[in-house]
Amino acid sequence: MAKSNQVRIIGGEWRSRRISFPDHEGLRPSADRVRETLFNWLGQEFGNERCLDLFAGSGALGFEALSRGAASLVMVEKSRRAYDALGQNARLLAAKNLQLHCMDALEFATNAAADAVARFDLVFLDPPFHSNLLVKALPLVVPLLRPAARVYVESAAAFAASDGWRVLKHGRAGQVHYTLVTYGK
Repeated sequence: MAKSNQVRIIGGEWRSRRISFPDHEGLRPSADRVRETLFNWLGQEFGNERCLDLFAGSGALGFEALSRGAASLVMVEKSRRAYDALGQNARLLAAKNLQLHCMDALEFATNAAADAVARFDLVFLDPPFHSNLLVKALPLVVPLLRPAARVYVESAAAFAASDGWRVLKHGRAGQVHYTLVTYGK
């Protein structure tokens, strides 16, 4: 049984390692089953991607991606306590090719859009449930996407594809809807 405020990395180099996270309102790590499904969806095509975890929280999605061979990861987290825990976990895992930013996710996305080299193959969008942050973040990540990039969305409601977004895969676990989408054709 998992200890409170810890989550287990389920695959890759750090398989079975646990990372800790603080108590914080709205911080709810993606469940093992959901992460396992996501990385099964990404399958053999995953590895060597440039990843962005825009609402990093516990870091479960981002550290899972690094563990499984992502080339680089940028984590953005507004909460200082959660950000500090991400840094501690990164040191514990000796994570390389990781950038941590303690700032508002929407502000980061807006600023990164002006940086021509800030392009990602995989973006994780798992904002606090029952917020309007997902709706605000989606258009901001479009200029950050490389061709054929995929975006993982986790939310309380089913993802309604519109404005150029196309659903690749969708699942549900309890009250959590998780969806892999792409932008464009």
